[in-house]
Amino acid sequence: MSEEIKLSPVEHFKQGSQHLRGDIPAELVDENNFFGKGSVQLLKHHGAYQQDNRDARGQGGKAYIFMVRSKIPGGRLTSEQLLAQLDLCEAIGNATLRITSRQALQLHGVLKENLHQCIRLINQSQLTTLGACGDINRNVMCCPSPANSEVQREIERLSDAIAEHLAPKTRAYHELWLTDPASGEKQLAGGGEEEVEPIYGKTYLPRKFKIGICTPEDNCIDVYTHDLGLIAIHQAGRITGYNVLVGGGQGVTPVNKNTFPALGQKLAYATPEQVLDVITAVVQVQRDFGNRANRKLARLKYLIHAWGLPAFKAKVEEYLGAPLAAPTADDVQGFNDHLGWEEQGDGLAAYGLNIENGRLQNTDALQLKTAVRQICEELKPGIRLTSHQSILFTDIAPENRDKLEAVLRRYGVTLSADISAARRWSMACVAWPTCGLAIAESERALPGMIDQLEAELERLDLSNERFTIRMTGCPNGCVRPYNSDIGLVGKAKDKYTIYLGGRLLGNRLNFVYKDMAPGGEVVAMLAPLFTYFKQQREDGESFGDFCHRKGKDDLLAFAENVATP
Repeated sequence: MSEEIKLSPVEHFKQGSQHLRGDIPAELVDENNFFGKGSVQLLKHHGAYQQDNRDARGQGGKAYIFMVRSKIPGGRLTSEQLLAQLDLCEAIGNATLRITSRQALQLHGVLKENLHQCIRLINQSQLTTLGACGDINRNVMCCPSPANSEVQREIERLSDAIAEHLAPKTRAYHELWLTDPASGEKQLAGGGEEEVEPIYGKTYLPRKFKIGICTPEDNCIDVYTHDLGLIAIHQAGRITGYNVLVGGGQGVTPVNKNTFPALGQKLAYATPEQVLDVITAVVQVQRDFGNRANRKLARLKYLIHAWGLPAFKAKVEEYLGAPLAAPTADDVQGFNDHLGWEEQGDGLAAYGLNIENGRLQNTDALQLKTAVRQICEELKPGIRLTSHQSILFTDIAPENRDKLEAVLRRYGVTLSADISAARRWSMACVAWPTCGLAIAESERALPGMIDQLEAELERLDLSNERFTIRMTGCPNGCVRPYNSDIGLVGKAKDKYTIYLGGRLLGNRLNFVYKDMAPGGEVVAMLAPLFTYFKQQREDGESFGDFCHRKGKDDLLAFAENVATP
């Protein structure tokens, strides 16, 4: 290489961190209520984000708090583990628990003085926060179907195997969070045998890395949006192999015209025996060739864009030490949100409960958290979190179905069957006031917009139409707005970019319809398009497919004619 690459500051933090330790141990016990810049970046790998509650800012400056995320492969956990998280949110969080769009759980409002206790107690419930954030493989997503089938069990086993295989091997996590400070045990012993990260190396990955697994009939985890996606190909109830997709990613930086959302491309077909080695090779190529100078261009999608898929495939084959088979024609065909009652095939059933924007909380009108707690305590179901931020209660015996619904009604929780299609297929990121990247409201704004949209759809007799609405407070795209039927992306305070023309199936990007739309006018801008959709839709055509077929100019022309007849 003719000239040395100037690394980003985060790369220097990782390089000098002694495998993710850095200054965290000293700063964890100092008098400040915050961490320094280097520790803030390293803490992400341990599952914690330093944030600032902008609603609580005063003359004293920033109100520092922490978000702590648990890594839960496939969103599978027990009632006891969910109860432990509910206890934590009440004891040391902000009394709410949030389900993420990647099937994980987040505690919000944790103070620095409680951070060690929080992570330690999460581990005592047999969950972990290691690798939930940071420049490593994040939570492995997997279809949460309760179906008692060998295909479902196999993709679940694979999600667990990937999570274990790609978990950081550093001892820093145990030393920092799992050692009791009162025991007198030395937490961060220096010297000794040098640690080795067999896959990541000393500086881990250039940027976060996301993996998800689905089946052709159910792409509920949005497989095309991952750095690496796996479509499980199966015949006669057995998985024969996986179509491997690479290069998906949703984040965009508007001021950098070289950034863009991308959907994964088919790289290869891998057998069940080979797939873990193929994943490792892809990760290692990204490790060695991903952009470490500019974090805005560091995701795998930009490496593939720069090289082209054939060159990337050749490099993966070099690392693998074997040729890759061509992908098959198999592709995604369906999308199940898993809400309502679903038979498991073993005499038991699962109930999918819609959790609006993933927030488990109690309000004057809705005691959602109490209802979930009582179901877990009395019925002890299995728990599965969905990619739409909702909960599946699994293994429900026939005699307990009415009991579960009765608990929900008792605490004012609307049953999934009674929720509008628009609300059922919507989701929002956390955004304001706690996410440091948010420039507009999202979680607190979307429910009101859905209220307005429901009225418009009912007026047009379109209440049963299925289409995805996804809203983010910034362009980073945490709830995957760029492949949805309607994407609302924060661009400035109370201003949004409206995207149209994606689809529920998740395998098409949408396009910019309008930019800098005031939040209070978003539904009014969408309403004429639903009128147009009702008038000129083709048989079986979805709203996203209609917008894609008509295109931006045609839609704008119709809306303008409606506004100025």
